[in-house]
Amino acid sequence: MARRTRVKICGITRLQDAHLAQELGVDSLGFVFVPASARHVIAEDAAVIVNQLSPFVTPVGLFLNPTVEEVQHALNLMPSMVPQFHGQESGEFCDQFGRPYLKAIGVGAGKPMPEESELRAFGQAIGFLFDSNEPGQLGGTGHAFDWARLGEKMHKPLILAGGLNVHNVAQAIKQVAPFAVDVSSGVEQAKGIKDSEAMHAFMAAVRHADEQVLE
Repeated sequence: MARRTRVKICGITRLQDAHLAQELGVDSLGFVFVPASARHVIAEDAAVIVNQLSPFVTPVGLFLNPTVEEVQHALNLMPSMVPQFHGQESGEFCDQFGRPYLKAIGVGAGKPMPEESELRAFGQAIGFLFDSNEPGQLGGTGHAFDWARLGEKMHKPLILAGGLNVHNVAQAIKQVAPFAVDVSSGVEQAKGIKDSEAMHAFMAAVRHADEQVLE
């Protein structure tokens, strides 16, 4: 069976960018619910976009040390949304919403990789996203980290983020073989504003890399 690397484009703020991503075959779109981020959207605006997506494109909501009410409000508006937690949230906090979620792991600033036992605390996580930001902060920095630090395969799907773009995503797929890649700044013309040519090129690079892995 052919291997296919899934793609998530994060930092969506405009409907036209979401529509193009969907046309290009993107698997997931990320919406940032963190007011301090330049890519921030409010849940109501994200819902307008999500309600026009294909049922086969998964919306993901990014949170950073949110309140229970903030998360629940977004989930009530967008029942199909998968939460993605970027802060110091505990496994108990993340599990309480009774649905699958992603846990982001910041490995910037020399932060050591978490032990397997630490990751197992997030019982309902359906995957772990490794990013180049400092622990407890959002990604979207445009900088990559040393992928060799990831080491052995994990017990759940690995999503690779941090500084990915058309120039390095093929090497990332070859070296890490992630379940999915997550791109934000690498397909932007400005923060929160996607670049159509960059999106086309990134998707083409991912598909080409998958084909090369099979050769």
